[in-house]
Amino acid sequence: MLLAHQHIWSEGRAATVEELRLCHTAEHVELVRSVEDAVWLDGDTVCTATTFEAAALAAGTAIDAALRGGFALVRPPGHHALAGRAMGFCVFNNVAVATRAAQQRLGLDRVAIVDFDVHHGNGTDAIFRDDDSVLFVSLHQWPFYPGSGGPDDQAETTVNVPLRAGSGDEEYLEAFARVVEPAVERFEPQLVLVSAGFDAHVRDPLSDMSVTEDGFRELSRRCRALSERVAAVLEGGYELETLPGLVDAALDGFTS
Repeated sequence: MLLAHQHIWSEGRAATVEELRLCHTAEHVELVRSVEDAVWLDGDTVCTATTFEAAALAAGTAIDAALRGGFALVRPPGHHALAGRAMGFCVFNNVAVATRAAQQRLGLDRVAIVDFDVHHGNGTDAIFRDDDSVLFVSLHQWPFYPGSGGPDDQAETTVNVPLRAGSGDEEYLEAFARVVEPAVERFEPQLVLVSAGFDAHVRDPLSDMSVTEDGFRELSRRCRALSERVAAVLEGGYELETLPGLVDAALDGFTS
């Protein structure tokens, strides 16, 4: 559906087991790979015989995007996935795996992840919480699923920006200018990866936020201005009628 709206795109590839294990335990990777019949990995995340293939493709495509400066249009999303288990529709943490792979392949000392999905990226937060080579910044509705990322949930290279229900373009862009931009500028990243979720849109059924298409365009433009090297990975966004237009708006912002 999303690719039908794009004139220029290329197919991704599957992440290797070794690449997945840059962020995930061997036990978690093997569990997903070994599933033959449908099982629930948590209350929201089903796993079938084809899930490993799909999730490995999502992670590998995210790696390619990070290396090439692209936008990985992938599902399942990733930012809730923890090192040792799936969570919240997320099997492998695509942006985290891409971060680790980019650090290895490109020899990067500092990578910043900016997450504007409506939910706190708790998996990404946990994977990098004690790693001063990765700055994680999350704008999200709070209190809301998964319950983390509140105003006091901060660390040296973790910046959580909780926003009240009903927030729209004005609130998001004010917080971006007040908190996100200064934090990233101080960190001086060599690469910025964006966890681009669109479930904060005013019509999305899974949230109570009011961001518009123009808001996502401007958020993406401001993310693009944070570093010479920027890439993005699709996270949430569950209103199928609006999602293609929101991705197009983000691409406008990233390429402006």
